[in-house]
Amino acid sequence: MKKILLISTGGTFNKIYDPISGEFVIDTESRALEEIASKWLCSFEILNIIGKDSLEMTNQDRLELLATLNSSDYHYIIIVHGTDTMDLTAEYLADAELEKQIILTGAMVPYSIDPVEATANLCSAYGYMSALNKEGVFIAMNGITGPYDKVKKDRAKGRFNLA
Repeated sequence: MKKILLISTGGTFNKIYDPISGEFVIDTESRALEEIASKWLCSFEILNIIGKDSLEMTNQDRLELLATLNSSDYHYIIIVHGTDTMDLTAEYLADAELEKQIILTGAMVPYSIDPVEATANLCSAYGYMSALNKEGVFIAMNGITGPYDKVKKDRAKGRFNLA
């Protein structure tokens, strides 16, 4: 069994309703990931960094993510990321030519509202990683898995497709 690191950078996957502000905010403790992972037979290390909606992510945030990946002893890494700039981060990581398997996933609807999509996407990422036998950067979203440059968000349809 592959030893996998789950990195949570924020994104819609981790949004929860804040009754004080009346807005959805990022749960920087990633309780959604903890809840999903607690039901699986395997164990994951979960690392929370950045804690932003992907539209707010900067190149400095991507540099922080890259530094985290470079310093990690893990070879197999799943990154929960916001869907709006997932492709930018994936390309940034691919350009670094890390000798690791990295899969980005996320959700279009917060786990706190409807856990089905977020759970399915994380499960797809895990399953794809389990079967994958090469290094690189990949995306797993909406039942579509593949190299980062082949899986794209179709904003008009609100889902990911193969390009």
